[in-house]
Order: sequence, then C-alpha cells, then structure tokens
Amino acid sequence: MKHEHTSERAAAPAGGDSTVPVPAAAGGGTGRRKNTGQRRGGNGTKRVEPSGAKHAAPDGLVIVDKPAGFTSHDVVAKMRGMARTRRVGHAGTLDPMATGVLVLGIERATKLLGHLALTEKEYVGTIRLGQTTVTDDAEGEITASKAAHGIAREDIDAGIAGLSGAIMQIPSKVSAIKIDGKRSYSRVRDGEDVEIPARPVTVSSFVLHSAHETEAADGTPVTDLLVSVECSSGTYIRALARDLGEGLGVGGHLTALRRTRVGPYKLDRARTLEQLQAAVNGGEGAEGTGLPVMPIGDAAAAAFVRWDVTQAQARLLANGVRIAMPLFDGTDGSDDAEGAGTGGRVGGPVAVFGPDGTFLALVENQGGKAKSLAVFV
Repeated sequence: MKHEHTSERAAAPAGGDSTVPVPAAAGGGTGRRKNTGQRRGGNGTKRVEPSGAKHAAPDGLVIVDKPAGFTSHDVVAKMRGMARTRRVGHAGTLDPMATGVLVLGIERATKLLGHLALTEKEYVGTIRLGQTTVTDDAEGEITASKAAHGIAREDIDAGIAGLSGAIMQIPSKVSAIKIDGKRSYSRVRDGEDVEIPARPVTVSSFVLHSAHETEAADGTPVTDLLVSVECSSGTYIRALARDLGEGLGVGGHLTALRRTRVGPYKLDRARTLEQLQAAVNGGEGAEGTGLPVMPIGDAAAAAFVRWDVTQAQARLLANGVRIAMPLFDGTDGSDDAEGAGTGGRVGGPVAVFGPDGTFLALVENQGGKAKSLAVFV
C-alpha cells in the first residue's frame, strides 16, 4: 500500500507524483487537441467560440468508492475518460482486493494529492487467524495453516494492544517499497528473499468488533476477526493481520478490507464508478463533464488549516515573497498575526485564501515565514 502505502500492495509502481498520463490518440499526436477557440460552420467558414467554454475539465476532487478487482490506476484510467483530461491522479493507492474511499484529483487539484496522501486513514477489515499467505492477504498463496479455534479473547485483545499506538512495522514483502532501487514485489517475483527494515507508523485505533470461528476451504479451523483501524499514512493493514496472527502463534492474513476515510473525506461523500458514469451521461455536476466534483477550494478548506490573508498579503504571496505567517496551535483557533484564520496542527500544510474567498496556495511555516508548497493562482 503505498502512499499511502497503507494496506496495499501496489499493482503498479507508486510514487510521489501519482498523475497518470493519457495514451496518445490513434494516429499519433499527444492525445489532446489544442483549443483554438474556433470551429468550422456548416459552410466551412470559421466561427469563434469562447476558448474551453464547453468541455473544459473541472478542477477539483472526486471521491470514488473503489470496487474490488480494480487497481487504483484502473480507476484513474476510468476517470480520465469521464473528465476528458489526462491530468488525473490519486492520493494513496488501494489494493485490488480492497474497496472504499479513493481520492482522485483532476487538473490543478492533482497538486493537492501528495499532501492529502499524508493524512490519516480509516479502515474496516477481516483478519483470518490460522493461515498465512505470501502476500499477507487473501490474494496470495497460502504458505502455512494451523488450527485457530479456542483462542482466548483476552489473548487477542493483548495482541491488538501490542500493535496499537506508535509502533515499528515491517511492511509486506509484496509491496511497492524500493530496495536498492527495485520494487520489493519485483524482487519477490524474481525469487529473492527480501528483507525490508521496520519503520515507524502510528495506529491510533485498532478495535476488535467480533470473532467468529469457522473453517477454511482446505478444512483448517480458523477464526475470522472483524476489526476497524485508524492509522497514519504508510501503515500496512495486512501487515497488522500478519503480525497479530504471528504473535498468537497461529499465523494470520487479511481477507477483506474497506477504506472508510482518507483525511476528512468519508464514504458518505464517495460514489461508485457506475454512479459517476451515470452522472456524466446525465449531464449532472461540473459543466462539460457531468462529474460531481468537489471544488478545489472546498477540498483544501476541508483537509488543511485555513489562513485568510489580506489583498496585500495575497499579492506578495503570488509574487513569491515569503511573508510572516501565524503559528497555528490547533487548540482554540487563535492566531498571533493579522489575517490568520482558524487553528490547526503545527507544521502541517496551510491553505491560503484571499479576501474574496479564492484559494491561493498551500504553504508551510518555515522559520515564521510562509513557504509555498503549491500555488493555484
């Protein structure tokens, strides 16, 4: 799960820039027609229309409820067609097996994605105790089985407690993490014995909702655990399943996973691909596409600390000047400089808005000055 790396084995290399290019149109070219603002009339003469007025791709986020069996890049490819643009990316991958919230950015909103990918995520999943797999989830070959009936609830609770909070986690070997410049999953496929160093992650909540004893397809007595997890970016949920089973002495792997939240974006805002396509076909939403897009300013205000600046400050920021900015303490919403907005976490990105409400930039506090991370004007 790369980041996210959260809980996912990447089906394709995942990196910092998740924008996916559109293949060139048949017959050559770039796949995008230059908009000259002119069209041929019925008599062959040219008539001038406003440039990009009809089919301009919208700037903003689309929250998708990813179906099982699709890679994150499959979903991006679908969105390219719906939005009629090559500039589409995602904020953190989901394994093909997993479903749920996948945040896509269109056009200028792709510049938000790297920062959104670093936010906390929430999952609901099923862990099977009694079997291990090569991938630590149900898509991999079973490597060991051991009867897992009769495990005491207090032992399970203790195992979960040991995997909560700030922990060191060894990511799944079949993952997109690079080892000496080569993806770990590629090394595993080539038959290498991969060793990935542990890294710090935070599991802020790991809750067991139910435990059900059953029998696996091969007859192994197993116990299925329904759990929910809130965690930092970079956490592998299938690694939690693996480590819980190992700690209980019976092995374990992830059999189902649904992401219910990425930062402030929850399932109640997500739409399936079928719903999105129906909106496009019906002409709903953003002009020219029908897509129900969350405007880029709304998306930034929901995900980051907000700072409202004066016209003079906005002008300086637009010219690359590092102006003094407040220290947002994230407690009472107070500020220590004119033009500050609401409080938020220290050190995180801050969304800057002009006096007319226009989203201007993402910045961070560097020595009391606003350093631009991404500019949108």
